[in-house]
Amino acid sequence: MTWTNRLRLFGGLVVVLVIVAACTLVFNQRQSAVASTSAAIAAQEYAVGTDYGGTVTEEYVEEGDSVTKGAKLLQVQSLQLAQDIRKGVVGADTQTSAYDIGEDGLITFKAEVSGTVAKVDVKTGGYVQAGSELGTIHKEDSLFVTSTFTVTARDYGRIRNGAQVDLRLPDDRTVRGTVQSVSVETSDDGRAKTTVDVQSPELSASPSSGITSPGTPVDATLHLRDDGALAGVSDMVRDFSRQIGL
Repeated sequence: MTWTNRLRLFGGLVVVLVIVAACTLVFNQRQSAVASTSAAIAAQEYAVGTDYGGTVTEEYVEEGDSVTKGAKLLQVQSLQLAQDIRKGVVGADTQTSAYDIGEDGLITFKAEVSGTVAKVDVKTGGYVQAGSELGTIHKEDSLFVTSTFTVTARDYGRIRNGAQVDLRLPDDRTVRGTVQSVSVETSDDGRAKTTVDVQSPELSASPSSGITSPGTPVDATLHLRDDGALAGVSDMVRDFSRQIGL
């Protein structure tokens, strides 16, 4: 056998080994990742409610408006409140973080947190019942993803808090997050329907509108704990790929 043929043989063996190693790593990585059956962006919600029934006399905000803590939201005129003030049951000119009370029975509701007005349930001139909600605010910098995965009992045991989750947004941009909490419901066939809340600093800092508004569907890929023999090698290759920007 000539040296040229030997070099060709050696080169062919190297190429085959590289291909087999790459395929093995890809297979191992896919074995330790699971795609969500459903996932959507959510946010911390703060409801605005009233203990007194009355008529809405003023709307200071609309759905989609950004508000700061303490900003006026709605004003309600309550005859029952006016009576309680006259009886001394409620003090006039009471001020809290949630509302201000006037002597004439006017309640001015305020935002307890900064964020975005997600919903306004009443309109000027409408009547609200005592104990009902007037609207909802999505707190700023509180976006997260709630996702559902269907996994086997074995794979459920490989889910850990702090595990990496890749979130693909509707514009094909991918952001990284981590598992914050896990809950499970086991089906009759023994598979675990797992709900995972995912925190992502990059997502949380995004505006709660457009493609990052609460309710927007996303694709989530959860990375399970890798218990295989190639776990260390896979981690090394993955870390190297991130360092070079792949």
